[in-house]
Amino acid sequence: MKICQVERPLVATNRIPGLEHKHLQVVRDGSATAVAVDAVGCIPGDWVICVGSSAAREAAGSKEYPSDLTIVGIIDRWPPTEES
Repeated sequence: MKICQVERPLVATNRIPGLEHKHLQVVRDGSATAVAVDAVGCIPGDWVICVGSSAAREAAGSKEYPSDLTIVGIIDRWPPTEES
């Protein structure tokens, strides 16, 4: 799992079968940008938990699903604040 920030939705009107009903988000993990399947309904600016590999496919709905990164949770408070 890794923590990423959602930058914006990704609109792709021409998709392969099975991918047409999934929401996609552009996420940033430090300096790297990636596209993730949104399984939780996040919005730009949200800090999220992402999973990869076979966990990403299962979280997207099927082991056969063509995803290598899926958003599985929205973090309530991030980055952590320093305690006084």
